[in-house]
Amino acid sequence: MATVEPHRVRAGRGTELLLLVLALALGIGAYALVGLGTSGEVPPDVIGYGAGLAGLAVALHLVLRWRAPYADPVILPVTIALNGIGLAMIYRIDFAYELREKANGFAARQLLWTAIAVALAALVLILLRDHRTLRRFTYTAMVVALALLALPLVPGIGKSINGARIWVYFGSVGMQPAEFAKLALAVFFAGYLVTHRDTLALAGSRFLGLQLPRARDLGPILVVWAGSIAVLVFEKDLGTSLLLFGLFVAMLYLATERISWVVIGLLMFVGGAMVAATAFAHVGARFDVWLHALDPDVFDRDPGGSGQVVRGLFGMASGGLFGTGWGEGRPDLVPYAESDFIVPSLGEELGLTGLLAILMLYAVLTQRGMRAAIGVRDGFGKLLAGGLAFVVAWQCFVVVGGVTRLIPLTGLTTPFLAYGGSSLLANWIIVALLLRVSNDARRPAPAARGLRPGEPLPGEVLPGEVLPGEPGDDAADAAPVPVRVPASAASAPHGPQGPDPDDDQPTERIGGLS
Repeated sequence: MATVEPHRVRAGRGTELLLLVLALALGIGAYALVGLGTSGEVPPDVIGYGAGLAGLAVALHLVLRWRAPYADPVILPVTIALNGIGLAMIYRIDFAYELREKANGFAARQLLWTAIAVALAALVLILLRDHRTLRRFTYTAMVVALALLALPLVPGIGKSINGARIWVYFGSVGMQPAEFAKLALAVFFAGYLVTHRDTLALAGSRFLGLQLPRARDLGPILVVWAGSIAVLVFEKDLGTSLLLFGLFVAMLYLATERISWVVIGLLMFVGGAMVAATAFAHVGARFDVWLHALDPDVFDRDPGGSGQVVRGLFGMASGGLFGTGWGEGRPDLVPYAESDFIVPSLGEELGLTGLLAILMLYAVLTQRGMRAAIGVRDGFGKLLAGGLAFVVAWQCFVVVGGVTRLIPLTGLTTPFLAYGGSSLLANWIIVALLLRVSNDARRPAPAARGLRPGEPLPGEVLPGEVLPGEPGDDAADAAPVPVRVPASAASAPHGPQGPDPDDDQPTERIGGLS
């Protein structure tokens, strides 16, 4: 005799609320410490700031209780903690800029963008009841992504800043379309690969231990490779091209589990980047900064010198193991400390220990996204969640690798930390999608009831039984068709018509097998 013990699946919303308290303590406490470190007193608006940040967190928590009660309880608190730490650092940089009579006020604008981004994430959770709906828009997402990538090249709205043409302006409002293009491409890649993964994984010949794809199966990766190189060439944006191509190669590996795709992708990107570095001066300048940052000629070059990178390295070095403390450093000595170089700013004031703690938060966020990908039951959801979790981790690697000279410097922003509305909006949408997928992954499976000995399977015809409406059924035209309901089903808590749609604990209704 086998039995299935009733098992109550915990939604985790109470755990999430407790973790949110800790996350808010990090963000609000950092904000207060910045005031103490810079002016010797707690900022007078700390109560209003704390109430605003807490209100946003609790509001999204309530939306999850309503629309996604089984969503992962760790993703939202980790994101709130990162966003709060970023706001505190931007507020600290504003103090330094104000003393040097430079443009400031970034923290107030970032808080406004945070409110808009959280509202947008809530809207995604409310309107998108099932992530599988996005699969219908596979090729629409591809067209939207390509249009967004090409938008900065449109005369009149596209604008070059610091040599890279990655901005579009509508009046006084600017945005980076590539931040939203990565979302559309993740949807397209997931929809395309879930359909063609068997062909990509199994077809083709083997060479030197690698499973080589067929020539016609190389079409999608060649298109993406060409698109990423086009972004690199025409928009002078090394970071976006690296991000998009890395996303596609990673999702190819998730779909096929073939290391050959990773090797081919890396060879193609490295080859294209080397050709671009030789043929185009702006790409070659990035490689000079990477390889010869401390050379006087490269350091003093204007524009395109290595001064920003070197100052960031000295800032992190002065922070040491435990940092100078909130408000005690000089992050204003590094250009764009609030956006591109917020990681060295944090490294100076929080030290190596604080910076590693922040990177661990990103690692936890990525791990929970990958866990949702493993747990969800459909292939599209697995690829979508895996791709979105990877893109957060990959973007962090590209940014941190650039400011530490592990790889050439790019113009990407650190998710949730750096100043920038486009980045904040796009990454909060990623969080909303991960929460939606994780809700489906953790939600209890539909209840299943065991059959008693001699009870027919649904739709089974017993020997000698005449189906209604067939020859031999004299009452077929005279009476309604009767429905046989087993006694066990009639006495079940949900009645003979099936499970109650409002039953939020269906696993408790699973009966035993006897």
